[in-house]
Amino acid sequence: MFDLVIRDGLIVDGSGLPARRGDVAITDGKVVSVGGRAGEAKHNVDASGRAVAPGFIDPHTHYDAQLCFDPYAFPAIEHGVTTVVPGNCSLSPAPLPANQREAFSRMFRLIEEMPKDAFDAGVDWRWGEDFGQYLDVIAQDLAINVAPLVGHSVIRLSVMGDDARNRTATDNEIAAMCALLDKCLEAGAIGLSTSFVDIDDTYQPVPSRWAAPEELDALAAVLGAHSAVLQIVHEFYDADLTIARVNQLAELSVAHQITTTLSPLFHNAAAPNEVQRVLDAVEAARQRGAAVWPQMQTRPIDISFTLHQRSLMLLTMPAWWKVASIAEHADKVAAVIADKEKLAAEMDAIQQRRSGLGAGEFVVRQVVHERNANLVGRTIDDIAEERGCTHGEAVVDIVIDEDLGTWFIRESIGHDQSEAIGAMLADPNVHVGASDGGAHVGSFSTFGDTGYLFSEFVRTTGSMSLEQAVKKITLDPATIWGIEGRGLLAPGYAADVVVFDPDTIARGPEVASEDFPGEGIRWIRRQEGVDTVVVNGAVTWTAQDGYIDSARAGVIATR
Repeated sequence: MFDLVIRDGLIVDGSGLPARRGDVAITDGKVVSVGGRAGEAKHNVDASGRAVAPGFIDPHTHYDAQLCFDPYAFPAIEHGVTTVVPGNCSLSPAPLPANQREAFSRMFRLIEEMPKDAFDAGVDWRWGEDFGQYLDVIAQDLAINVAPLVGHSVIRLSVMGDDARNRTATDNEIAAMCALLDKCLEAGAIGLSTSFVDIDDTYQPVPSRWAAPEELDALAAVLGAHSAVLQIVHEFYDADLTIARVNQLAELSVAHQITTTLSPLFHNAAAPNEVQRVLDAVEAARQRGAAVWPQMQTRPIDISFTLHQRSLMLLTMPAWWKVASIAEHADKVAAVIADKEKLAAEMDAIQQRRSGLGAGEFVVRQVVHERNANLVGRTIDDIAEERGCTHGEAVVDIVIDEDLGTWFIRESIGHDQSEAIGAMLADPNVHVGASDGGAHVGSFSTFGDTGYLFSEFVRTTGSMSLEQAVKKITLDPATIWGIEGRGLLAPGYAADVVVFDPDTIARGPEVASEDFPGEGIRWIRRQEGVDTVVVNGAVTWTAQDGYIDSARAGVIATR
């Protein structure tokens, strides 16, 4: 008798081959048979009228902090995601000396926009300083599979201390970093992540950006010895710099026989040919025998912001960023009132640049006072015209009246030309990723990219078939990252399964959630059209019952 049989579904097995109807039988956390009619089982899932696919794999996440207090990575699992890759962009919680924890915490909170209260309450450092111990700790209670990267900035901090933040490494330090990376890979890391763009809490380059080329080359040699992956976050705002990084990755890939990936790759309607230039460079690298995989997200870029906390939206607005960075609320209110004209002028300048590009409108999305409820959903331009003031003056007046609690959103800033993006996502050289799950919790929702892949690029634009879309987020990432025994419905593979309605799967609306430790909200999306999610043979979430508290079958997924 089987442990579980998923019956009479449209089996989309992850291979890209045509779907077929039949049963999927599971025992001891593994797929036993696929297709045909399976025998009796202890538990059954009726999948008639639905697709049955391997669990989705999210290759670019920052759940490092969230997994310390949320073994489900809520709400990732309900979107069909059964395996995540945290530790991207040079940042992982280990290996890290105790005296560097605070510096790392400030860096992580800034770059990944994690609220201080949530980080401090949820991350207790009970694993000490060792990467293997860190994996042992989070593995004790996982409901989702984790394929972790180790961060280059953290390895530098571990070896060089504070010097990692202001100079290149000596030969001896590089050798020590290589030894530490080797230890982390032996413990279960599937690769190394590095960054060429991020800044720390002092607005200086993160430690990985101080590395000389020979340091990265030496670390890549260690990755080659383990058949591990190198992930980078590149200068995504500049096509020429991105192409230079593609060429650098190609050299490292060929020299050390490693897989490399860069993220994110965004389409810009104002310069529509730039992504194709990058893809041409990727194809040229492939012709040289290099494994270089650019990651592209599926969703348009929408960014929310409030003066209660720092936001990506404010990074290019020095006066607003300075105010948002003030710790005490009363001091922040006083600063807004004192700098009202400067803040308004800076916002007007941003608005003028926005108008020239035709990018998304600024909209009021949430207010504090009931008297301002009529503002919700209205554009700032509309409100400013009604009040007879400038765009910036309207924003500042609302902020002051709301005691800084107003939430604004700017929608469809970019990456929103579906026909063009669909063609790129369908490119066999493009890796679907860059969700940033677990990060930027106050700026945008990082959930629902998988549902959006089906709703927008399978059903709406027809850019790819159901079978191709499933392969893009199952077998493809499992193969690229070398995650063993996942990404395919076949005998012997891990029983990570998602049952969904191909006609309705989508992402729900962005909504506020107060589920993190501490005060404040984050923006999430709930699933649409997903029926059942199975992790290593355990039914972990269903549309009927929600999250199954007793289902903690997640593991550290290794190469």
